[in-house]
Amino acid sequence: MNNSSTGYYFSEEHDLFRQTFRDFLEKEVKPNVNQWEKDGFLPREIYHKFGEMGFFGMTLPEAYGGMDGDVWYNVIFDEELARMNSGGFSASIGAHPLLALTHLSAEGTEEQKQKYLVPGILGEKIGCLAITEPGGGSDVQGITTSAIRDGDHYIVNGSKTFITNGVLSDFLIVVVKTDPSAKAKGISLLIIDRESKGLSATMLDKLGWRASDTGEIAFDDVRVPVENLLGGEGQGFLYIMQHFVTERLSLGSGGVAAASYALEVTLKYMNEREAFGRKINKFQVLRHRVAQMASEIEMNRAFVYSLYRRYNDGDYPVKEASMCKLLGTQLADKVITECLQMFGGYGFMEDYPLARMFRDARLGQIGGGTSEIMCEIISKMMIEGQEYKEPVIQH
Repeated sequence: MNNSSTGYYFSEEHDLFRQTFRDFLEKEVKPNVNQWEKDGFLPREIYHKFGEMGFFGMTLPEAYGGMDGDVWYNVIFDEELARMNSGGFSASIGAHPLLALTHLSAEGTEEQKQKYLVPGILGEKIGCLAITEPGGGSDVQGITTSAIRDGDHYIVNGSKTFITNGVLSDFLIVVVKTDPSAKAKGISLLIIDRESKGLSATMLDKLGWRASDTGEIAFDDVRVPVENLLGGEGQGFLYIMQHFVTERLSLGSGGVAAASYALEVTLKYMNEREAFGRKINKFQVLRHRVAQMASEIEMNRAFVYSLYRRYNDGDYPVKEASMCKLLGTQLADKVITECLQMFGGYGFMEDYPLARMFRDARLGQIGGGTSEIMCEIISKMMIEGQEYKEPVIQH
């Protein structure tokens, strides 16, 4: 299934990059995915290889080793990762540039960029973004991890959970309360080095995304230098909100890509599998299911691409990005379940691709803001006239 639209959304340069990236993944990733799923984490060498090829800096500034490319490189990145059939691999390798490096590029000082962003783009240092806490997920304003100023340090106490790259990353961008008495205006971001005394992490055992090191992190009187404050004190909530649109677009795009790849794999199987003396792709009931799924995938893909174009042109489509995340992740769940059924008993076997797809797809409606949260944002904007404008950052 060709999801390129050369001449409209994608240029010839984009298509050449897609082929280069796909070839790289086929050679360096696909043969190793099953082992990484068993290990529960990615080896550092794959980050080094991504960095050497420039894949972590596609949309980041050239001054720090990036390509200064447009958002369509991120779209291609998401779509091609989905073809590896490992939600954990896609999560870990994607969270590093999309979450950690994006914040560093946008809010970091020159010194912070040289120390973390440059080696991050090269794949020499791995980062993570730590927001979620054991006591709450989507309520960012309600976090309780504290960072109290003590001279030229902050003293950090609290915990985070469900953090992608939370165990093996070299540095963590941690959302903290620098003013526990305030809500949104008391939130800040700190860069905390992995070897900091008082920081500990535990690997979580998950249903899916098994190639990703998802961690629960504890901070016990961790001393963090004041120069590790990322951006302005009390502006962390605005920084997070500023990047939510791109995260939701990425999750929606990834969901559509996963559904598309599942159908591609299923069509190949249907052309090989015989029942009652003929290929199963000759049975009308299955053919019509394929037609229905393909139609929904293409409709969702067109919506995703239109939103990326708007964002690339400077728009800030909060409502539509929330819809994109809601429907894209639901589509992945729906299509992959249907495709597993097409495989019959083999769909339930780990030796076949749909079993892992089925497990991995389920997290789409939970991570990055649940489907219920997406619906609440959409309904607030439609029913109550709530507006979510792009935050104005005070420098």
